[in-house]
Amino acid sequence: MSPILKRVLVGVVGGLITILGVVALIAPGPGWLIIFAGLGILGTEFAWAARALKTAKGVANRAIDSTKIAKRQKLLIFAVIAFTALALLVIWYGYLR
Repeated sequence: MSPILKRVLVGVVGGLITILGVVALIAPGPGWLIIFAGLGILGTEFAWAARALKTAKGVANRAIDSTKIAKRQKLLIFAVIAFTALALLVIWYGYLR
């Protein structure tokens, strides 16, 4: 297969998958996952797509890091929920007697 034909084929397939991912952002579906797959395919032949994918991965990793809850906070949240559930159970049991 000639290099130009391969580049065109990768461009068409990667472009279609990326467009499908954009459509999946509006419709139900894993839009960002499909977009990343399309950019990954395009990145095998086009430097701009590889840079876009690298930037998108960095943004996604920073978003994940910003939503992480510290272990101490998780324990505190669990304790508050458990205490509230226990208090409600005691109150509910008290009214049944």
